[in-house]
Amino acid sequence: MLALVLVAGAPSAEAASRIKDIADFEGVRDNLLVGYGLVVGLNGTGDDMDDDPFTRESLIGMLERLGINTRDGELSPDNTAAVMVTGTLPPFARQGSRMDVTISALGTAENLLGGTLLVTPLVGADGEVYAVGQGQVQVGGFVAQGEAETITKGVPTSGRIPNGAIIEKEVPFELANMESVKISLRNPDFTTARRIANAVNTYLGSTVARSLDPGTVLVRVPRGRAGGVVDLLTDIEQLRVEPDQLARVIIDEQTGTIVIGDNVRINTVAIAQGNLTIRVTETPQVSQPAPFSNAGETVVVPRTEIEVDEDEDRRLTVVNGGVTLQDLVNALNSLGVGPRDMISILQAVKAAGALQAEIQVM
Repeated sequence: MLALVLVAGAPSAEAASRIKDIADFEGVRDNLLVGYGLVVGLNGTGDDMDDDPFTRESLIGMLERLGINTRDGELSPDNTAAVMVTGTLPPFARQGSRMDVTISALGTAENLLGGTLLVTPLVGADGEVYAVGQGQVQVGGFVAQGEAETITKGVPTSGRIPNGAIIEKEVPFELANMESVKISLRNPDFTTARRIANAVNTYLGSTVARSLDPGTVLVRVPRGRAGGVVDLLTDIEQLRVEPDQLARVIIDEQTGTIVIGDNVRINTVAIAQGNLTIRVTETPQVSQPAPFSNAGETVVVPRTEIEVDEDEDRRLTVVNGGVTLQDLVNALNSLGVGPRDMISILQAVKAAGALQAEIQVM
């Protein structure tokens, strides 16, 4: 039987989604930040200064900024690690608010447990500093080792600092006085874009929205809503529309997972499936001479058993044209095939021109 068939699609009444769940408003977006810093206070699990010279140079530079000269001496602590600090600046984040950051080891550090991130500027794609991170690193994984065995759980070289960065610079964006707003679909589609425009026009009682392309709907702010764009977007994002979808079959050959869309249809086709299985079993036996015999020797006599299974009980199944998704699944399940054979059958039906859907192999 088929191990797993996921059915994408549902009745129209249940498939309607809020606009906020299938689209975004242009300009309301996150911004990615990144920085390079040092984590100190590790319990002997930091970078090897000989193998990671950038950690040593970073540590020397930091100490010099604090008025300590260490270039003339040997500096090889094992409680310091170079890390990359990443974070996401939320939309409309204000100066002084906080955000989470993720810490990832850059060198040969074995564990960041117990470490503290020193002041680290976080820059955006334009090279400007938007936040500064610092704090105690929280690591979910751990390492326990002895003389002959080591146990590792999770990833001890990566951690997080909740609210570990303070936002120093805001991303300028004026929303309240905009004259028009663009709605960007997460899954571009002509039909869905038109349905969104129709839903907005019906709600506002005027033709203020139109689809520019499969992924964009332009909404002009009505005169009575001037200066109230936030309230307008709040109302629009709660409107419900039914997203349209392509007839598509998704196949993951590694796990044997098959996802069949609700709009998948097939023409009349006959399907037969059978496997040829050959099983060879070796059972060697030992032949020995009689006890106290002066002649003969002990030898191994091979014994081979070959079994052939041609699956003769499999039958030809006819799948009529225009059937529903449930009929298609039932017909394929009636063949008693596994997910690997199901993948081959779907690809063969597509090659025959009987499957009216796109097959996408992951």
